[in-house]
Amino acid sequence: MQKRKLGKSGLEVSALGLGCMSMSSGYGPAGETQAMIAVIRAAVENGVTFFDTAEIYGPWKNEELVGEALAPFRGRVKIATKFGFKIGANGERMDGLDSRPAHIKEVAEASLKRLKTDVIDLFYQHRVDENVPIEDVAGAVKELIQAGKVKHFGLSEAGANTIRRANAVQPITALQSEYSLFWREPETEIIPTLEELGIGFVPFSPLGKGFLTGKIDANTKFDASDFRNVVPRFSPEARKANQGVVDLVISIAARVKATPTQVALSWLLAQKPWIVPIPGTTKLTRLVENIGGAALQLTPDDLREINAASDKLTLQGARYPEHLQKLIGR
Repeated sequence: MQKRKLGKSGLEVSALGLGCMSMSSGYGPAGETQAMIAVIRAAVENGVTFFDTAEIYGPWKNEELVGEALAPFRGRVKIATKFGFKIGANGERMDGLDSRPAHIKEVAEASLKRLKTDVIDLFYQHRVDENVPIEDVAGAVKELIQAGKVKHFGLSEAGANTIRRANAVQPITALQSEYSLFWREPETEIIPTLEELGIGFVPFSPLGKGFLTGKIDANTKFDASDFRNVVPRFSPEARKANQGVVDLVISIAARVKATPTQVALSWLLAQKPWIVPIPGTTKLTRLVENIGGAALQLTPDDLREINAASDKLTLQGARYPEHLQKLIGR
């Protein structure tokens, strides 16, 4: 697989990474451990060198999974993880954020142990904590970088002003936020800011939380533990209203002899050379399909057609329930 550099930082990774969250939480029951390890290791063997996790996924279980799976390959891969949510002493999820510098350093030490490594390649603030100045957050990560425990600093779902303030204290390597044909809002302000500052972009949910695969429609039933049950954009009414974006990728895919998934990923990769999507999956077949998206080259005419058709679509439904919507773009 081709490599890409995240902004001007010099962090070189595969053009597609692997988002590991769904292996432990978010989209239904956690996968069986050995099966998930097999998927992660198959990704390595197929050229993926960039793996994304977070302490809150599980919580903790996903970092442990990623650490075990990648231990034999540590010299070949880059691991990104995140801090910033409150987690109880027994691993229970709690409401609220915690990006106090002392807590960031505690999380780093715990994540290093779970990941079975002596350095975190990319350490993101998971969500902007309005109770802690972003300069203090950036300063704490800068100290971890100086101590050799972290290599690169990142933010997730941050607004442009926060990105600028943090970057002035410790250069940011990457911003992780949602971006896809199902959510193009970052094109307005975020992508121009990243380009100006030389920051890479790591889109999560590059397949619209599965919607762009063409496998979901208004009649799809999600597992009771699936996060999409509470996402307004995934109400049956919204799915029906938003079918046009799926029809678009299906029509292009039929013409270029690829799958809708591959078209959606190829489109994303074509937007900027410093964009590295991290599609997640628990299935080997989907992993191989996703990797095929990195090999697909859409023509300029294909891209113009997709953009023109996408610009005419008005998508329905918020991408988060209200209590989580408040945590993005700050």
